[in-house]
Amino acid sequence: MRYRDFLDIGTASDHATFKSRLVSFAQNLDFQIVQAVLMIKRPSQPSVVSRLSNLPSDFAEASMDEADSRRDPVLQRLRTASVPFVYDQTTYVEAGAGDLWETQARYGFRTGISMSLHMPGGRQFLFGVDREQALPADERELMRLMADLQLLAVHAQETAARVMMPKLDSLPKRPKLTPREREVLQWTREGKSAWAIGQILSMSEHTVVFHLRNAMTKLEVSSKHSAVLKAMEIGLL
Repeated sequence: MRYRDFLDIGTASDHATFKSRLVSFAQNLDFQIVQAVLMIKRPSQPSVVSRLSNLPSDFAEASMDEADSRRDPVLQRLRTASVPFVYDQTTYVEAGAGDLWETQARYGFRTGISMSLHMPGGRQFLFGVDREQALPADERELMRLMADLQLLAVHAQETAARVMMPKLDSLPKRPKLTPREREVLQWTREGKSAWAIGQILSMSEHTVVFHLRNAMTKLEVSSKHSAVLKAMEIGLL
């Protein structure tokens, strides 16, 4: 890659331009999918999370299962990774999550490179690229590819902090969930059905659904899985 390509990432002035340049850079390296997540962790306050990706539209719902997220070896490794790493089918099979790879592979997630960069001020930048074709078999070629992507992430992290993250004082206030709504979301996060939650909390399935819908409305999402994820992001769970 040319130095200008990296400079273009670092000088992107807005979210749309940043996304366009990231996608173009990745596609020049034969990666069809790009994902970037910027998180800010603040003491005694909910984390702030902003995402950028060109994920296939029909993958969104398939990726919302919180139980599967906890089993995903790539997501788990990103929590502690300090260097870029490669994933493929073997990564998932060895972690006992081969079924997750089978599901994701249908959307183009067959192999890829991911990394996590820690920044000052409690910020963390997660970056990954994915594709269907195998990565280079030649070790030197693979190392060059990973070096290009790591340098890309270094240039991208400050741009992400500048164009992806809203000003903290402009963030919307957290909605107030009732204790029952939070309980229902907590059990939903554990993968329990509305019927099973009703048995645990001694209420009817209809009442569980009622609390779920109220929580979804307050959180401004359209599915129970999205409600769980958003509640976790803003510190309600």
